[in-house]
Amino acid sequence: MRSKKVLVILLLSVLIVSLFSCLGQAQEKIYIPVISKGFQHQFWQAVKLGAEQAAEEFGVDITFEGPESETQVDKQIDMLQAALSKNPQAICLAALDSKAAIPLLEQAHAAGIPVVGFDSGVDSDIPVATAATDNIAAAALAADKMAELIGDEGEVAVIVHDQTSRTGIDRRDGFVNRIEEAYPKIKIVDVQYGGGDHLRSTDLAKAIMMAHPNLKGFFGANEGSAIGVLNGVIEMNMQGKIVVIGYDSGKQQMDAIREGTMTGAVTQNPIGIGYEAVKAAYLAIKGETLDKHIDTGFYWFDKDNIDADHIKPLLYD
Repeated sequence: MRSKKVLVILLLSVLIVSLFSCLGQAQEKIYIPVISKGFQHQFWQAVKLGAEQAAEEFGVDITFEGPESETQVDKQIDMLQAALSKNPQAICLAALDSKAAIPLLEQAHAAGIPVVGFDSGVDSDIPVATAATDNIAAAALAADKMAELIGDEGEVAVIVHDQTSRTGIDRRDGFVNRIEEAYPKIKIVDVQYGGGDHLRSTDLAKAIMMAHPNLKGFFGANEGSAIGVLNGVIEMNMQGKIVVIGYDSGKQQMDAIREGTMTGAVTQNPIGIGYEAVKAAYLAIKGETLDKHIDTGFYWFDKDNIDADHIKPLLYD
């Protein structure tokens, strides 16, 4: 009889341990690291907000990080390596270099870790989805607005954040190709790369203006580039004489558009980008089939529609 009681107690102990083990596993949240191209601009803070909203909605844990500067490709690669070493269930990446991250993404793929791109894709089929703006179409819209504002003729210049990321390449090409295809009397006199840094972009803008005194317009292809161009135009006392078109919609650009020193800009949907990236990663973990390209949209805004109901949710400060 005593041996039967001991056996029953042992069986109950095993069941209790197994129960708590299962509960612990059930309570362990899905972990998804989110690695952005940077952290210094308001744009990335808005992306982070969207990612956090999705994390709360779908009950997952995320970390959000990026290098201090959007020129620090090596640092972003180190962050990606560190994230993969934690064996996450999925990973979200906005690649600074569309090729440099591929070896690590191949490691993730081999380990069965779904990769979701956001904002800036990679030259690979490994990502199960990429949540991003159609940057070629958005930059083409900026080109159309530039042409309209300068009367379809004259000299313009472009300052881009980089020539390695998918966003940098697509925004440059979207603007340049549209001008060359549709506006034969407009000449693009220079394309420079400021790393998304305000000061560097300012210096580049001033140098371009000195080299091309008849310049009629500037396109700054991200928040840092646009503010750098704007500062350069103001420092050269050329506001009102040179049309400045930006990309993104942080507070400085919004203030400049309201004041009239910047004519307008193309805004993305940064909160939507962050939200859709984490959502796609969660669905990929659950085995759902995803669209390869998740278009998060874009809009032109200027002083006439900056306070419109469909624009306000896309702006951030």
